[in-house]
Amino acid sequence: MEPMSNSPTPRQILDTLLPPLRLAAAYSKNIQPVIAACPEKTDQQNHFGAALSDADLSIQTLVEVALLGAYPRIRFYGEEYEKTANTKYFRSIELGPDGDYLVTLDPIDGTRFYLDGHDNYQIIVGVLNQDEYEAVLAISPVQDCYYYALRGVGTFSGPLDASLDQCQKLQIENPKPRIYLGWGLSDQIPNVGPAYQINDLKTAYTAEQFAPNINAILKGEFAGAILESGKFIDGAALAFLAQEAGCLLTGLDGLPLPPLHTSHNYQRPGLILAASAEVHRDLLQAVQKYQLVSAG
Repeated sequence: MEPMSNSPTPRQILDTLLPPLRLAAAYSKNIQPVIAACPEKTDQQNHFGAALSDADLSIQTLVEVALLGAYPRIRFYGEEYEKTANTKYFRSIELGPDGDYLVTLDPIDGTRFYLDGHDNYQIIVGVLNQDEYEAVLAISPVQDCYYYALRGVGTFSGPLDASLDQCQKLQIENPKPRIYLGWGLSDQIPNVGPAYQINDLKTAYTAEQFAPNINAILKGEFAGAILESGKFIDGAALAFLAQEAGCLLTGLDGLPLPPLHTSHNYQRPGLILAASAEVHRDLLQAVQKYQLVSAG
């Protein structure tokens, strides 16, 4: 799909944001040991979504400055749009027509991980078209790496100091027989069959006990995932990265996901993500057995 003539391409947007995102990554890593939590968000249903740190607000401001400096007419939706001073300067915070891209940001995905001192938090940028993601870039500051994907091109990974062109194409091979369940799904899906071990964030994670997040699927730590919904800024973006790396991605009904513009509240409905057709079949059977209903 060709972008509007006055709109940057998804690749140009990633190229523009990579340098400031490197600075944001260094900043987040350097202050993690001493950061103090801001008052927690009150409109979230779990303590992972509720955590808010100084880093969230600072990184969002940095990305906003970079975008407004390079593309003053761009659409932008950041997680902290209600708290930042820059939202009013963007043309819109909503999806646009075909080719008029919306850039999204989760400044600290996994803020609770971050505040508890773990290393698997991320900074996630998305470039969304009317129907589907055009690009996603996810940085893991402490792990000194990042992943990016372009629609129909694939997913690539490399160290933080690598350019986009220097990154290597990612292929997920021989994933571990573990399945990631989104928050609270342990109450609805007690198991997905004897071939798999379940990683349920709600019960597995504590401040002292590390538990991998869905981003670990890119490293082969999971063979699949079931999410009750996928927010544009994080879960759905990471699913796009995995899909471009070769994973199967569908709704909880096993059908292709509907276009982004049909979604509500900046989130897609429930997702099944699988490294192979066999894993997808098993996860779909589990969803049907326990009559899981999408939260999206």
